[in-house]
Amino acid sequence: MSPEKVGIHCPTGLFSQQEAEIIFLTEKLNQAHTAAAKLPWAQDLMEAVATLLTCERYDEESMDCTLCRGFSELRSKAAELVVRAAHLHGHRGS
Repeated sequence: MSPEKVGIHCPTGLFSQQEAEIIFLTEKLNQAHTAAAKLPWAQDLMEAVATLLTCERYDEESMDCTLCRGFSELRSKAAELVVRAAHLHGHRGS
């Protein structure tokens, strides 16, 4: 008997598509050492997460959708904090 794969099972496949990009952007964001260097990665992360937050097939009764939305909201808030920090340091993004 093989173990069940744990994760978010998105009916549209959108989560798995975006998750790869979100992980990449998060890694780049974490590797950057200054607010200015983090800013473009945070902005791109916000865009990638927004795709999940605006999913037209969101089902509040689905645990997968609820988890996706919850993780996406947290990631969006974290990226927004990085953008705000960069702006406090006088850096402007696109």
